[in-house]
Amino acid sequence: MEFKDNIPIYLQIEQYLYRQIAMGKLKAGEKIPSVRKLAVELTVNVNTVQRALQQMNDQGILYTKRGEGNFVTEDTDLLKQTKQSLIDGQLEQFVQNMMRLGLKKEELVPALSKYLEGNKNERPTNN
Repeated sequence: MEFKDNIPIYLQIEQYLYRQIAMGKLKAGEKIPSVRKLAVELTVNVNTVQRALQQMNDQGILYTKRGEGNFVTEDTDLLKQTKQSLIDGQLEQFVQNMMRLGLKKEELVPALSKYLEGNKNERPTNN
């Protein structure tokens, strides 16, 4: 994972884990990798990973079983809300970027439709 300098690393780790959950790579009730394993995989300090996981625990996305580790919540409504929040954030960035390029709101849907129609044979990636 490549980190951006202008965003705290623990927040980027949270976003990474949220995306993994939203994409179904981490499912409801599934155990997530240990703090140490995540730290090694992401090449960050264990305390940084622990901070990210604590935030997610505080938000209810993860829960801890003493002696077993951290697990993804089984609250499917919360998971749906989290996924929708990620989608909304991406859409907000997209809309802002398009408007900076001079597109008006009413031009966004036709531009996106034209783009998607031209790329209908390509499969979306799950990165």
